[in-house]
Amino acid sequence: MFKSIRDSLARTRDAVFGRVASLLGQSDITEDTWEQLEIALIQADMGAVVADEMLTRLRTRATAEGIVQADRLRAVLRDELRALLGETRPLRFDHQPTVIALVGVNGSGKTTTVAKLARYLRGQGKTVIAAAADTFRAAAVDQLQVWGERLDFPVIAGQPNADPSSVAYDAAAAAQARGIDVLVVDTAGRLQSKYNLMEELRKVSRVIGKAVPGAPHETWLVLDAITGQNALSQARGFKDAAGVTGVVLTKLDSSAKGGMAFAIRRELGLPIVFIGTGEHFEDFAPFDADKFVAGLIDEPDAGR
Repeated sequence: MFKSIRDSLARTRDAVFGRVASLLGQSDITEDTWEQLEIALIQADMGAVVADEMLTRLRTRATAEGIVQADRLRAVLRDELRALLGETRPLRFDHQPTVIALVGVNGSGKTTTVAKLARYLRGQGKTVIAAAADTFRAAAVDQLQVWGERLDFPVIAGQPNADPSSVAYDAAAAAQARGIDVLVVDTAGRLQSKYNLMEELRKVSRVIGKAVPGAPHETWLVLDAITGQNALSQARGFKDAAGVTGVVLTKLDSSAKGGMAFAIRRELGLPIVFIGTGEHFEDFAPFDADKFVAGLIDEPDAGR
């Protein structure tokens, strides 16, 4: 998986963090070094706020540790990037069923993520049911049912344009009755700025809780990594409206920038729980902060 992460971050590493590496050469540190370094971090989709904070931390450590040559900043940058991501939160399955709801905008990859997550959990020995609660998009229901058959997990679906809350309720009740370990709920894509749509999402959560008290136990926001800083505004809206507990970064391939992961973690305090690094079902794994940072700064042996 490390190789996959490293490959998926190739564009960011070569075009953005490669520039950072060239700045951190053998020359002495100057004001221009700091200025160019900040620009490079912003271009990596960290955002101005996080880039400024990172630069302040680097300058403080350089002063405290007497670092005057740029090449010595490389290890410091690695340490600070890793610290910014915080501790990886392990998956917990304290409830039966554990209910995980996936939310996000249209096109972020929610339905595909449901299938990938179900496959991953089954590989971990968990029994899984999926709820096709994206009832406004018939293709999403059909797609999930096909993947359920292919990957051998049941999918609970309703009629076209059915109330998504009723589908979620039926799935939660079925998971509870069958003693299933995990229920994954696929919700319809929606803009975080649309009040009525967000209210509907709250209703889905309330209804699930009637079938399984305390559910959903996790609400994960699925973000398209290609959207960069636009994803940050999405995350803010969904965090406030849907009680998001974690983030799944999708499409983290050669066309995405990885810096937004740091902005999400720092500005919103949301952990990244899974990442998708390609189109295949196996291109999906729990987020590993050590390997992610190593992939950005091109350390092929790190995290092995």
